[in-house]
Parts: sequence; structure tokens; C-alpha cells
Amino acid sequence: MRYLLVDRITSLEPGKTITGVKNAAMSEDFLEFHFPKNPIMPGIMLLEALVQLSGWLEAASSDFEKWFLISRVLKCNFYGFVLPGDQVRLKVSVGDAPSNDLKIYSGSAEVDGKRKVKVEFQGNLLNLEAIEEINEQKRFFEILTRKIRF
Repeated sequence: MRYLLVDRITSLEPGKTITGVKNAAMSEDFLEFHFPKNPIMPGIMLLEALVQLSGWLEAASSDFEKWFLISRVLKCNFYGFVLPGDQVRLKVSVGDAPSNDLKIYSGSAEVDGKRKVKVEFQGNLLNLEAIEEINEQKRFFEILTRKIRF
């Protein structure tokens, strides 16, 4: 199963930062069992949304030649729950990396101005064409950005 956890990209500064939105819908299957009769979005899904947003940052910054693959979470703090109906505001920024092969990002997720997650993670860039069809990803990016030019 594949989860696409970024519903919209709202801003982009190539090579630096990206923001987006995830709408937590009651119809998402992971809410059925997390937790029965008390649905909350799993924290790991919020982390995955931030990682996916990092991938879009790298793709847009490299003319869709690169994608980000996480290898390690350096720090992660959770501050509250995301509930069905919440709109999660996501932000990812590029951090200082020790080498060209390794990328570090910091990310945060908020609902109504209240922090839910703060994270720092690292990973590597890989060739996007090795995992996806480039033109398909460009088209999907246009949908996520509503064809807004940043």
C-alpha cells in the first residue's frame, strides 16, 4: 500500500524550504485501528508526510532529477494529536549537511497554530528516474501546487 500524505504544496524556495498541507480525513484506513473508537493520526504518518515533502523539495530543486530517501531520524518530539478533520500545516527546511551525499532536514507539523511534531532527519538523494516516471511526477507536482509558479 502507498500513502500519499501531502495534499497540497503551498510554498517553495528551491534548495531551502517547502510548506504544504495534509488534511486528516476520517475515511483514511489507518484511522480505523488507531485507535478503535478514538481515531488519531499515527505520529509516524506525520513524520512520513514531512519526509514526502522533503522529496518534493528535492525534486523541484533539481528539475525532477533527485528524490530524498530517509535513513535516520536524529530528533523527534510529538506535542499532541492530529484528529480527523484537522488540517495539518507542514514545513521542511534544509539543514547543514556534513557531506554532499548526506542531506539533513528539519520539519514541523502544526494544527491551528499548535505544534504537533518537530523533527530532524537525514538521508540520501537518489535519482528520481530510478523509482518513478519523471513526467508523471511533474504532472503530479502541478496538481499539488495548483500550477502556482514559485
